[in-house]
Amino acid sequence: MAFFFEAVCVIRSLFSSNDFNYNTDGYEGDGAEDGKSQDGSETLPYIDESPTMSPQLCAPQGPDGETVSPTPPEGLHPGGDIEKGLEMKKLVLSGFLASEEIYINQLEALLLPMRPLKATATTSQPVLTIQQVETIFYKIQDIFEIHKEFYDALLPNIQQWDEKVTVGHLFQKLASQLGVYKAFVDNYKVALETAEKCSQANGQFQKISENLKVKGPKDSKDCTTTVSMEALLYKPIDRVTRSTLVLHDLLKHTPKDHPDFPLLQDALRISQNFLSSINEEIDPRRTAVTTPKGEARQLVKDGFLVEVSESSRKVRHVFLFTDLLLCAKMKKTAVGRHQQYECKWYIPLADLTFQTLDDSDSCPSIQVLPEHEIEEMKIKISVLKSEIQKEKKAPKGQSRVERLRKKMNEQESWLLLHSPTIPFRIHNKHGKSYLFLLSSDYERSEWRESIQKLQKKDLQACVLSSVELQVLTSSCFKLRTVHNIPVTSNKDDEETPGLYGFLHVIVHSAKGFKESANLYCTLEVDSYGYFVSKAKTRVFRDTTEPQWNEEFEIELEGSQYLRILCYEKCYDKSMLNKDDNEIVDKIMGKGQVQLDPQTVQSKNWHMDVIEMNGIKVEFSMKFTSRDLSLKRTPSKKQSGVFGVKINVVTKRERSKVPYIVRQCIEEVEKRGIDEVGIYRISGVATDIQALKTAFDTNTKDILVMLSDMDINAIAGTLKLYFRELPEPLLTDRLYPAFMEGIALSDPAAKENCMMHLLRSLPDPNLMTFLTLLEHLKRVAEKEPINKMSLHNLATVFGPTLLRPSESESTKGQHITSASDIWSHDVMAQVQVLLYYLQHPPISFAELKRNTLYFSTDV
Repeated sequence: MAFFFEAVCVIRSLFSSNDFNYNTDGYEGDGAEDGKSQDGSETLPYIDESPTMSPQLCAPQGPDGETVSPTPPEGLHPGGDIEKGLEMKKLVLSGFLASEEIYINQLEALLLPMRPLKATATTSQPVLTIQQVETIFYKIQDIFEIHKEFYDALLPNIQQWDEKVTVGHLFQKLASQLGVYKAFVDNYKVALETAEKCSQANGQFQKISENLKVKGPKDSKDCTTTVSMEALLYKPIDRVTRSTLVLHDLLKHTPKDHPDFPLLQDALRISQNFLSSINEEIDPRRTAVTTPKGEARQLVKDGFLVEVSESSRKVRHVFLFTDLLLCAKMKKTAVGRHQQYECKWYIPLADLTFQTLDDSDSCPSIQVLPEHEIEEMKIKISVLKSEIQKEKKAPKGQSRVERLRKKMNEQESWLLLHSPTIPFRIHNKHGKSYLFLLSSDYERSEWRESIQKLQKKDLQACVLSSVELQVLTSSCFKLRTVHNIPVTSNKDDEETPGLYGFLHVIVHSAKGFKESANLYCTLEVDSYGYFVSKAKTRVFRDTTEPQWNEEFEIELEGSQYLRILCYEKCYDKSMLNKDDNEIVDKIMGKGQVQLDPQTVQSKNWHMDVIEMNGIKVEFSMKFTSRDLSLKRTPSKKQSGVFGVKINVVTKRERSKVPYIVRQCIEEVEKRGIDEVGIYRISGVATDIQALKTAFDTNTKDILVMLSDMDINAIAGTLKLYFRELPEPLLTDRLYPAFMEGIALSDPAAKENCMMHLLRSLPDPNLMTFLTLLEHLKRVAEKEPINKMSLHNLATVFGPTLLRPSESESTKGQHITSASDIWSHDVMAQVQVLLYYLQHPPISFAELKRNTLYFSTDV
């Protein structure tokens, strides 16, 4: 039997992700009951959680649908040795143990009302009958006891961890008790239906079932969380798949000669066989509609996409079935009524083609908002997040929290609607074309590949009657895997807020290509619900085994995932895309890893491998939190230029502006001013470090190095120079005055103050600032080509030029999180630089002449 989620249940990322984060099994925020992962995308849908559908679990599958062998692929232990492998094994076990504690608490919360309900069943005023109690809570007590015994046995092994510890027998025993889960799954649909009927008939039970209290972990500040009975009844179904996932990672980090290895293999074999057997017994009646060939129509993929319709952007919920693509919108319904979808259009897959480049003129044009509006909205959302965190701790702050959440939801929804710019066109070969906008090439590729895979089958065109279409659209509500638009305000507070700071990534190499090609990789990270391209390797020419070995520094803003896409560079100008005047390159493979804070926040590099369509890309990463990256550290070597006061450097060089600043600006203006994303796209870190060393040691061939170096590395070197100044270019002393000046409302007063502050700068600082200012204005003049507006440049350079060496803005204040540090003054820092960038040309001589008329006291 074909799997319901055929295209997704290849367990994407199961073998790509080396370290699955097991401790995301929060009470309501783990995505189990609402089908959402932490980034808002669909979770691995091993099961349809709809209360009215039979549950379906998936055994891990290979690309062609075959069950994967219990022997995992050969993992790459970080550091490549057994000790590191065992350390990773302990990390995996610790994470799983933490999620076991949460799971046991959830089962306990279910059992709590069972006992009094059973006790009252024999009284004169029963809430439920004995039969109803036993149906709803069927096997929960047995499952609880199994996992409590497993937890109690595993805990001391992790607390007294060493290389001799064995845990395989515990997992083998756990797997051998899966028969209890089989019984639970068989009863699951009846249990939900019984609970729903009892809630409708009995107000007392309804109140109980909607307000079950789950204890938090032992080290949690929050004592309990309120969860519905329906959500908790889903937990055991979700748990089997999670146990199977953890077995894969344990095997990967267990040496083959370790006593645990054969036991874990056996446990994995039992678990996979169990999942496969469940699949074979699933009722195939997924919907009331069948395909023209008489097969059950099944949902393969769904998600929220932005459609350009009637020259405006609309958020749509798109459903890919085995034989058609359906685009729907959520109907507005009265409070308390079930939500419904309205079908906007559908295309049979037999009639669907992807838009050819020659046909692009017939499609609607893409209207893109200025990027500074997008950036401003992101900063507003950051500020709102900080306010919400503060209000939560304030007495009686809950009502204000709800208002702030509503406002944040509106702003995030606006961002979701206006930020995507990558076109995804589909065409009905009998007529109309449709245009979606996506935020990343990765997402576009996923949709395209899922559709193309289905089109390889013998599909027949179909026309749905109005009744059939209505039935199918109604079924979408039950079948969907993505329930809410992917914004952070839809998530529970227990969910991880993501990482803020800098992720250092080295893209080492790739193998698995069948033919030589010109190959490169791009890196994407998520931010505010959508993914952004952050870095790009050089093109490695005519090879099947590219060796990039390039390091990048990527700024993270609440990020939880890193994506790597591998492309074949196309130099054929006949493949020119008319929309953005860029040649369309072919995606050879793509993969995603979760940024697990435990893994990436260590001081050491963490090595990993992403598998994508038979291609393996090897990379390493480590993370620096924002509070650490904000610190300015003076250099101990006064002979260099990085980390040395600017007046010391200019005095030594007998120059008005440091040589490094002049040379980098000159090179960028010579050959980088037309480069898309100049100053935004990361340069290769090793190249930047080579340039830093060359400038620090005053290497004679520095000009030759500059002319040969990638332009993004030169731009990165200039940014690094300003970032590593022992105090900001606009000085610590003047920082509070800049913050006050930019906040002035009266234009004349603001002009007076902002010009006066420039006059107050030391001459080397002022001359360097004015030189950089004019350069950035020249870069922004090329915005139609390089996509870098004045606001973009202010966003990149503002914090670098103004951020105090010891944050003046946070003295005496309690900063609650890394995101607070980011949002607290960044908006003002950006606005200060933007003010000067938008100002008419400022002359050093003119400023100094006017000094006579103003006091220099600040």
